[in-house]
Amino acid sequence: MKEYKYKINGNSYTVSIGDIDNGLATVQVNGVPYKVEFEKNEKPVTIVNTPRPTAAPRTETGAKVIASPKAAAGAGNQVKAPLPGVVMNINVKVGDTVKASDTVLVLEAMKMENAIHAGYDGRVASISVNPGDSVLEGAVLVTIA
Repeated sequence: MKEYKYKINGNSYTVSIGDIDNGLATVQVNGVPYKVEFEKNEKPVTIVNTPRPTAAPRTETGAKVIASPKAAAGAGNQVKAPLPGVVMNINVKVGDTVKASDTVLVLEAMKMENAIHAGYDGRVASISVNPGDSVLEGAVLVTIA
């Protein structure tokens, strides 16, 4: 039995609650036993078993903003997204010369900003994403010739 102590209008009460079976509980108030019947809820309870998937973000025109992991048109070395995320800022322009250790863009994933490095020495041939785009793992971000 669980025991609770209450004070109502200056009077102290010790309430012990025993077994509850089919809406009927055994309760003692200051040592006096009572049978307490709970009101039955007539409204059916709706249980949601599976969560609904969230929709992919869309632009103002309604087009999806997720870049899929497909090959870029230009030849060269492709810098791909190492994990899914959102492009925060792009630090290079087409035609810029980059070293392998240079940060070409910043990708936000799981509320952390990740610096994405070129990985290759060369010139930026194309940029396949824009700031604010959501990208999947393996999506081509930048091509370096």
